[in-house]
Amino acid sequence: MANSLSARKRARQAEKNRRRNASQRSHVRTAIKNVLRAIEKGDKSAAESAYKAAVPAIDRSVSKGLMAKNTAARHKSRLNTHVRAM
Repeated sequence: MANSLSARKRARQAEKNRRRNASQRSHVRTAIKNVLRAIEKGDKSAAESAYKAAVPAIDRSVSKGLMAKNTAARHKSRLNTHVRAM
């Protein structure tokens, strides 16, 4: 455990940030899985609407620093390719 006052505060902040990041990361992963589930079911309209919901979530994760810009672009590109191939 941290001994100095500033180190204790930093530990509190790190824990708070870790929880927030985990929640946001989970939200993005769920959005991606929703698109993949719709693709597996073969429901193109559901897949398109899930993709439209997932894109802002992915972009938000980039602006929050959870995901690199190229990683987000790769996810969006691959999801879009699968949706369009239906």
